[in-house]
This record gives sequence, structure tokens and C-alpha cells, in this order.
Amino acid sequence: MHTAPLKSYLLIGILMLGLSACGKKDDKSVATQVAAKVGSEEISVHQINQVLSRSNTAGATPEAAKAMGKEVLEKLIDQQLAVNKAIESKLDRTPETVAALEAAKRDILARTYLQKIASDLPKPTQEEAKKYFDEHPQLFSQRRIFNIQEIVAPVTPGLVEQLRGMAAASKSMDEVAKQLQSKNIKFNGGSASRPAEQIPLELLAKVHALQDGQSLVLDTPQSVTYLRLASSQSAPVDSTTALPRIEQFLSNQRATEAVAAEMKQLRASTTITYMGEFQATQQAATSAPASATEEPKKDTPNKPLELMDKVQSTIEKGVAGLK
Repeated sequence: MHTAPLKSYLLIGILMLGLSACGKKDDKSVATQVAAKVGSEEISVHQINQVLSRSNTAGATPEAAKAMGKEVLEKLIDQQLAVNKAIESKLDRTPETVAALEAAKRDILARTYLQKIASDLPKPTQEEAKKYFDEHPQLFSQRRIFNIQEIVAPVTPGLVEQLRGMAAASKSMDEVAKQLQSKNIKFNGGSASRPAEQIPLELLAKVHALQDGQSLVLDTPQSVTYLRLASSQSAPVDSTTALPRIEQFLSNQRATEAVAAEMKQLRASTTITYMGEFQATQQAATSAPASATEEPKKDTPNKPLELMDKVQSTIEKGVAGLK
């Protein structure tokens, strides 16, 4: 479960103090949790805090936080006005609205349950974060930014071996392109600059091993890629900067795995019967070979550094499949 940063709580506290001092009696402040009344309906400070907790208030000054609170309040007032008119027009009783409200309720309940699973997990320790830091030098102490060129072509007989020979000889992209053209093989080419964390871990080790100007060949059943490292720049990240982000990354990863395990267990312990046209789905799952129903190989997310800019909500990703 995500928690608002300490600064957010401080800012919300400041906002609550500002809003609670709206009225006076005998020159004494009268605290109130009501920020405004729209007709007979009340808008509470708690509602404002809920909206602010989902906003980026980190680093905001007290004056900026107060302004944000006022802006949120005005939006909540507009929302309540629209809600009042919708109820007056009996729009809350239409089949579409009832269905949407029920869907929202289901989503909130499922999300809350999965967030509880995450919140009950032990937090990663500094030792675990340090171990991850030490085991992935290519992401941190030896981090580089890679300028990569690539040519992608469909698999044809003998092409993989030929391209590997050209990679061993450090052939240029132009030479590779001319060779493919001479064989009437269609291909796509491109180039991009990628920091280490934007390259899948299983590929990063291979790319990291390349020196500038060297190439490697990657093949799948459908295509073959000639990848050349045009250049690279060293961009290390120290442990002081990385460790807090690694802890968050490991926490998100742990939550994702726990949610997946819980859903797998719930499916195994619950009778699920597909009906109508969806019966084929159940039949296909029942008749699938064991290898197809085994738990897939864990694909470890590769974004500890990207969390420096934006921590992704893996809990929300876990719930997304329920929508």
C-alpha cells in the first residue's frame, strides 16, 4: 500500500489548520471538519485531503499547499453541484449509472484487498537493497548510457550464422544493410539512446559486455537483430542515491509477486465455471499440456533507477486485470 510522503502529511496538516479556523466565537477559533456546504450537503476537510494525497504536493510551500487546497475545494463544490442535479434528475437510477456504480464498488473492494496484501508484507531491509546494488553493477556503479544501432530482419536459412560472422568482424551497419539488400531480404533499421535501466536485464549483460563499435546478434523464431553499440557514456549512480529507490523497487516487486500468488491460490480454491460462448476458454485451459499451465518464469521488473523519477504502482497494475 502506498503512503503519502512525510511532506504531504505536513502540508495536509497545514491545510487542515487553515480550513478549520474558518469561524470564530468569542475571539476563539472553532475547529471544524466541514470545509463548505453545498445546499444541505457538506464537503469535509477529509475529502480535500483524499484528493491532495493523490496529488504531487512534495516540495510545495505552505502557501502553495493552501492554494492547492482551495482549488481542490472549488472542484469538489462543482462536483457536488453536478451530483445534486443528477440525483434530482434521477440519473442515479438509470441502468448505465447503476452498472457503473457497481463496477466502481467492485474495483474499490478488489483494490483494497490487494493493497492489504501488500501492506502486510515485510519491508525490504537496507541489507537486501545493498545486496541488489552489489549484484547489479551494470545498473549502478558501472551504469552506462548506450547509443545503439540495430537492423531487424526476418529469419531466413543461414542468415543468423552469417550475421554472427559479420558481428565478429565488427562489420558496419552499412555493410550489413548492403549484404541483406543483395539477398533481397527486407529489413528495418533504427537507432536509440538507452540508459542501462531501460534495457531488459537478460539483454543488459550482453550489451554491457560490448565495447564501443562492437556488435552482437539476437535471434528469435521470427526475427534476427544485428545490434551495434555505436558509443556509450559512463553514468554511475552511487549507493546513497540508489538504495532508497532500490528499497521501493523491491517493495513493489514483492507486492506484485504476493498479489500474483494470492490470485493463483484463490483461483485454485474456487470453482470457476465459464458459461455460454466462454466455455471454450475453460475447455482449452483444462486440456492444455502441463508446460502451458505451469507458473511462468518470473520476469523481474528492471526499473529501480526509473523509480527515481516516478515510482510505478505495481498494486494498481495487479488490480488492472480485474477491471
